Amino acid sequence: MAIILVITLFSCESNYRNIQKLNLKDGAPVGVAKNINVKYTDSGRIIANLISPLRNDYTNLEFPYQEFPEGVEVFYWNEQQEVTTVTSDFAIRYDETSIVDLRENVVLYTSDSLTLKAEQLYWDQKNQWVFTDQPYRIIFKDGSYNDGAGFDSSEDFTEFLSRSNVGEQIIDRELTNENSEINNGE
Repeated sequence: MAIILVITLFSCESNYRNIQKLNLKDGAPVGVAKNINVKYTDSGRIIANLISPLRNDYTNLEFPYQEFPEGVEVFYWNEQQEVTTVTSDFAIRYDETSIVDLRENVVLYTSDSLTLKAEQLYWDQKNQWVFTDQPYRIIFKDGSYNDGAGFDSSEDFTEFLSRSNVGEQIIDRELTNENSEINNGE
């Protein structure tokens, strides 16, 4: 009798999961969250804050992801408490790969006043790498800029490889003249 009861309980649980899957419409999210404000901490210190009007959770699918169809605003703090801000009109985070796909009006503003604008930007969280194959513009603190057709970079932009670019650089003539005088032996 006990064996039959155990078999019945396990088969009911299995049937319950199948019924739950059937109740979801094809392509429907398993969860929807509105007006989210998620704070990520490390050792009691806030390291990131994600704000979005809507998150659709598709972790019930074979390739799970979370979608932010109304955009995101994310703040990141480094160890010196300097903040970097990222905004986009649409975003997806793929759970298995930890890749974030930011789309439409992507703007990244770093603590050292570097501004990156693109229509699409990928962030590989595991490898701490950002990249795009779309046109982008980087505006530097002094107003100079770089327009390119795609790039790969470390997330702190210390390693940066642009596929092709043009831009305008501002050169301090006094520094250039001083370096010329030193190099010419004057």
